[in-house]
Amino acid sequence: MAEITAKLVAELRAKTGCGMMDCKNALKDANGDFEEAVKLLREKGLAVAAKKEARIAAEGIVEIMYSDDKKTAAMIEVNAETDFVAKNDVFKEFVAGLLRTILANKPADVDALMALAFDGTDTTVEDALKEKVFTIGEKIKIRRFVIVEGVMSSYIHGKGTTGVIVKFDTDDATAAKEGFAEYAKNIALQVAAYPTQYVNKEAVPADVIESEKQILIAQIKNDPANAKKPEAIVEKMVAGRIGKFYEANCLTEQGYVKDDALTVAKYTEQTAKELGGAITINNFFRFEKGEGIQKREDNFGEEIASMLKK
Repeated sequence: MAEITAKLVAELRAKTGCGMMDCKNALKDANGDFEEAVKLLREKGLAVAAKKEARIAAEGIVEIMYSDDKKTAAMIEVNAETDFVAKNDVFKEFVAGLLRTILANKPADVDALMALAFDGTDTTVEDALKEKVFTIGEKIKIRRFVIVEGVMSSYIHGKGTTGVIVKFDTDDATAAKEGFAEYAKNIALQVAAYPTQYVNKEAVPADVIESEKQILIAQIKNDPANAKKPEAIVEKMVAGRIGKFYEANCLTEQGYVKDDALTVAKYTEQTAKELGGAITINNFFRFEKGEGIQKREDNFGEEIASMLKK
């Protein structure tokens, strides 16, 4: 049996991030072979990762990275179980590595990303993820990402709570003019502050508008005060309320956050005129950390009662 020194255990811990006892036991099982011990810990990590898969990961981070030429950006949401892990430098560097991998390879989806070699290594993203699950000790999930090319602006709120990328249609000369960057940043801030579904009226599907109209007609007719109103009047009332629907659900129809006398569309037109070019908001992407994920709600009373029974 090879001698397992404290120095060797410490070196293995530094390389893998695993606990002291895990490292000591791995070295014992590997008969002191350092690389074999690393392999054993990684193999054990795959099993640990599988056990953690059922846990809820609703914390984490949203991050954005640009390519060197600034013409491509990637935004990603990676979830973990606790906010503490999301602030960990090892976790943050893993997320940065994912973004570098995405920008270099432009995978179609998360499944394609998982099969790629992780940034600067021969290890797949899937195996790198499983290793991080083991070393960090929590479930980690690559939830989604998006790749955007062209003229754009981005914003990260709350150290990764919310991320936004807005893409614009404009020429390079207009985008390079003083004032465009401020305008673009303001639109990104608008998207972050006021979540909405669509860029403009044209982006709203026809079936969504028809469904909304039917709901509004039913609401109006169910009001006794409108019982005797002719169909033409009801139609005008519906048209007015559809306008409110657009204001609530379309970015360009919203009141501009820094001057509610303007809509976002009017602010865009005003900026384009000042810069002597044409500007259109092409699309936007907004990731909010953990949105739609049912978070665990701990019942501390039940937890304490359970502890007392042990």
